[in-house]
Amino acid sequence: MKNKTLAAWLAFLGGPLGLHRFYLHGLGDLVGWALPIPTALGLYGIQRVQQLGQDDTASWLLIPLLGFTIAGCCLTAIVYGLSTREAWNARHNRDGAADSGAGATGWMTIAAVVFSLLVGATVLMASIAFSFQRYFEYQVEEGRRISQ
Repeated sequence: MKNKTLAAWLAFLGGPLGLHRFYLHGLGDLVGWALPIPTALGLYGIQRVQQLGQDDTASWLLIPLLGFTIAGCCLTAIVYGLSTREAWNARHNRDGAADSGAGATGWMTIAAVVFSLLVGATVLMASIAFSFQRYFEYQVEEGRRISQ
């Protein structure tokens, strides 16, 4: 029986590593194995900013990958937490009863949804703002270079 609360917390806390996918679909899940790739690239972008400064073009392309991955995993945790007991059990606990307790929503499930909404929205907005800021700064620099 796959527990909805545990899946929501795994998506929130370990989503960028694919832990929720491995819990629900097993170690053979390709999406679970693919999730650490944009996470690692985003962390590499952060490392490049620390070493090379904010003018590094590759870093402003890589860093949003981490933010969008975290935001997507937070959205997944919200979807898991807000699914009905019957829908959860029909999808993840096919062998059990439709009203099984594994798909129940408790206070810990609601806490996972609330924290996921808080962190996910913040990270998503920060990633979008960072991406647009760097893009427009790059456009201004190119415009100055062309005008000279």
